[in-house]
Amino acid sequence: MAECIKFAYCLCVAKVTILSLQNMQWELFIKGFRAWLQVERSLSSNTIEAYCSDIDKLSGYISSQHINVLPGDVKLAHLQDFVKALASIDIEASSQSRIISGIRSFYRYLIMENIIKDDPTQLLEMPKIGRKLPEVLSQQEIEKMINVIDLSDPLGERNKAIIETLYGCGLRVSELTELKLTNLFIDDGYVIIIGKGNKQRLVPIGPRVTQQILRYKDNIRVHLPIKHGHENVLFLNHYGRKLTRAMIFEIVKKTGRLAGITKTISPHTFRHSFATHLVENGADLRAVQDMLGHAFITTTEIYTHIDREYLRDNILKYHPLNKDNY
Repeated sequence: MAECIKFAYCLCVAKVTILSLQNMQWELFIKGFRAWLQVERSLSSNTIEAYCSDIDKLSGYISSQHINVLPGDVKLAHLQDFVKALASIDIEASSQSRIISGIRSFYRYLIMENIIKDDPTQLLEMPKIGRKLPEVLSQQEIEKMINVIDLSDPLGERNKAIIETLYGCGLRVSELTELKLTNLFIDDGYVIIIGKGNKQRLVPIGPRVTQQILRYKDNIRVHLPIKHGHENVLFLNHYGRKLTRAMIFEIVKKTGRLAGITKTISPHTFRHSFATHLVENGADLRAVQDMLGHAFITTTEIYTHIDREYLRDNILKYHPLNKDNY
């Protein structure tokens, strides 16, 4: 009996040791993946964290199933079971697709580093997702938000400049927080934006946005106790430090509530509104693509779908045949 207990104990210790070594191997590969994303692909820290989190989820699932599999030994069947597990806990199809995208990047890294020869994600199918049209604000709703900002508060001028820049230039929130004074070419009418993958693009800046940025920069920002390392950042908090993404979200949501906007909005809503209003007013789709910094025209084409929805709504609302008293 004692021998049986001893054997069972040794077996248990061996399993724990194997799993510990397995986890260490996964952590080592994820560390290398993180460095590759940063150095070779120049991705933002948020994107890198999201991708590494995806691999953590996969390694956690494999560990929870007590499967002795290292990253290079993962097969298509393991990945398919993992995706099924994601679906079983009601993770949305769009989130599943993003996780799968992260895993594909991980195995692309392993291939490029000659760690593995065969890519197990090659035949892994993405879940089918419908194309969801993003929330868009009307021009009247945007003006309403701008008009409720309290300009008697010094930070009100900053918040107005933030919202007008988001809408006037179609920026991502990370592009706004990283906007530098040295990238403002006010006299020439454009700004240099550092987008995804550290790619630069020129975005025109209109006179109204220019005027508000200068009002904030010359009258408010100059009086802030600017901290070392933040001297070149345009938008600062009252401590003189760069605003975070979370702060921008809070400014937008608070302003929306004050304006009585019932839609679910975020800083990205202004980017969608920027593109939608351009397309509605006849802007060339390629020009919109360049201004948004989209790598593929198919990403920009979603705004033509929004435009068609806009046209349909207007026809239903204003055509005589659709009026009740016709």
